Amino acid sequence: MLNYGVGLLPKMVRVRQKFYAPKLDDYISILRRELEGAGLRDSVKPGAKIAITAGSRGIAHIVEILATLVNEVKEAGGKPFIVPAMGSHGGATPKGQLEILRNLGITEESVGAPIYASMEVEEVGRLSNGEPVYVDRIALKSDGIIVVNRVKPHTDFKGRIESGLMKMIAVGLGKQKGAEIIHRYQLEGYHRLIPEAARLIIRRAPIILGVAIVENAYHEIAAIRALKPEEIEEEEPKLLEMAKDLMARIPFKEIDVLIVDEMGKDISGTGMDTNVIGRFWASPDEYENRAPKIRRIVVLDLSEKSDGNAVGIGLADITTKRLFSKIDFEKTFANCLTSTWPELAKIPPFLPNDRDAILMAIRCCGPIDPLKAKIVRIKNTLELEYMWISESLYEIVKQNRELAEHIEVLGEPEEMQFDILGNLAR
Repeated sequence: MLNYGVGLLPKMVRVRQKFYAPKLDDYISILRRELEGAGLRDSVKPGAKIAITAGSRGIAHIVEILATLVNEVKEAGGKPFIVPAMGSHGGATPKGQLEILRNLGITEESVGAPIYASMEVEEVGRLSNGEPVYVDRIALKSDGIIVVNRVKPHTDFKGRIESGLMKMIAVGLGKQKGAEIIHRYQLEGYHRLIPEAARLIIRRAPIILGVAIVENAYHEIAAIRALKPEEIEEEEPKLLEMAKDLMARIPFKEIDVLIVDEMGKDISGTGMDTNVIGRFWASPDEYENRAPKIRRIVVLDLSEKSDGNAVGIGLADITTKRLFSKIDFEKTFANCLTSTWPELAKIPPFLPNDRDAILMAIRCCGPIDPLKAKIVRIKNTLELEYMWISESLYEIVKQNRELAEHIEVLGEPEEMQFDILGNLAR
């Protein structure tokens, strides 16, 4: 019988990180002012059919933002509707994409407008390399498109343009066919083709506005901007730098074992945010230098809202049988193969329960004293305010004044608590 570990685990201390986190309390009023300043009323003619995009990410207050946009378009005399703009997500089917929106709380009732989902696209032009550029057919046939997305560091690459409006335009509105073309070129697709495709679509499709959202470390709205089409490429990099500065991170430079309670598509496009864990599979040049160096990552569960999509499990070293049993391989494979990164779906060794998985992760660090292992436990890579740290890291916090100023200790060191099945007590 396999020996999963020596049975020794360090005591853990619960802590709370303190982040610099500017916040917009009255984001709806600010959004309305932004829309007025960007000329929404002038862009919507009476009776105009206006498509408003909705992506697959859990953006703060996205239902309220979409409902406000719907209302403002109606008051301008337009007829708004929602279109899913999420590339190949949801198993690359209209039903799957509608299900993702429902899981985010986005329904016809909650936003006050119909949702039209289709994977049908039309070509609007060609890239400089001859590849076609596609746009959702329903959105393309509308009288105007409002693109809505959060601007944030991308999990696959680093550049002037990462995840935001330009990517939503080129990949989200491109549906599976558009996403496949961009992803086929991998890093070239990310760095060069996304901006090129977005520029072409802005010229050829009836895009009238972009609404960009920046969140702080607590996933509250820090900034919201309404941009005219010609402003998007110039303003998005400024918002990206703001997002990078405000992003929550793990505050240690070196970690032996990172325990992640859950991963999932609702948490990050790669299940776990690579900007947090520092694991970029595409190229060493894409490494996030503000991320810690982590020897082993153990992931314990898959989020319910991920709906079986375990893309990104390949970033982990150890997982559990519980997580493995929840994987929908069709959704996971469709996602990772569309992105042309099969590494993201590789299944690490899965062990019977949390305790065995954690013990094996420590063992796989090599000849270290388990009781002195540098261990961090987080809920997921999106929620980093509260975490557990091992006694060795607790000693580092006590000796480092800068760390101590930003980390509040919430208790004394205590043993990890497991239930009768060997899983961590939540």
